[in-house]
Amino acid sequence: MMKGAKFSSLLVLFFIFPIAFAQLRVGFYSRSCPQAETIVRNLVGQRFRVDQTVTAALLRMHFHDCFVRGCDASLLIDSTTARPSEKAAGPNGSVREFDLIDRIKAQLEAVCPSTVSCADIVTLATRDSVFLAGGPSYSISTGRRDGLVSNNADVALPGPTISVSGAMSFFTNKGLNTFDAVALLGAHTVGQGNCGLFSDRITNFQGTGRPDSSMDPALVSSLRNTCRNSASAALDQSTPLRFDNNFFKQIRKRRGVLQVDQRLATDPQTRGIVSRYASNNAFFKRQFVRAMVKMGAVDVLTGRAGEIRKNCRRFN
Repeated sequence: MMKGAKFSSLLVLFFIFPIAFAQLRVGFYSRSCPQAETIVRNLVGQRFRVDQTVTAALLRMHFHDCFVRGCDASLLIDSTTARPSEKAAGPNGSVREFDLIDRIKAQLEAVCPSTVSCADIVTLATRDSVFLAGGPSYSISTGRRDGLVSNNADVALPGPTISVSGAMSFFTNKGLNTFDAVALLGAHTVGQGNCGLFSDRITNFQGTGRPDSSMDPALVSSLRNTCRNSASAALDQSTPLRFDNNFFKQIRKRRGVLQVDQRLATDPQTRGIVSRYASNNAFFKRQFVRAMVKMGAVDVLTGRAGEIRKNCRRFN
């Protein structure tokens, strides 16, 4: 990308999120904790070498955190008997890798006490895991602070059967456009879906007694076999652990596992974008970076707002 284009993109981002970007900055910890990003990268790398699905897990964690109360690590708070947290809400039941965030936080607290927020740890860890899976390398601003509220009643995330217009409205309400939304859904290229989320599509779609006719019959057969032996299936059946644009190629071939994914390829609002991402991996990755940077600034706490937690699972 040319320098002029980068500058123009930054201007657009600053216009959309002027307050957030004014206080978030690349290298926020360069003086207060210069080892911060290296510590995060090293621990994510160690985990990735053991389990490459960590990329999908961290992407899910980051998305589910940012789209509820903003990117404030409110998702990480453990529930108490009196106060069920976001973590206890149904859509977050499949979120995992909290232990990895704990390990990163513990190491950062040992070298830079009360300095690096849990919200920034999630953001940086997600960025690093995407790169390890073959995705783009990019700089991300830091300086987020951790939220002081986590309530399961606040969790209202879209499900797999949502319409495209509904999904796009969900993203645009957060300041993201259609290109951003489709790029972020492209993270399903490394995603896993619980079989219960699409079982009707491969057995008894909408009470017809037959599979969803919009799904490739070969995929129907494959998913049936997978779900007999496993609780989940890859959302990109071609390169399930590789961050690339094959997800878009697959849904154009009627091989979308989730209903909303398949609809992206046929809905007039998104099918042209899907086609562009499917035909140009580099373009998809550039757009994904832009969308991740914008998403990472949604409703963030900066300055004196919130706190820097000592333990990501509980308020100070």
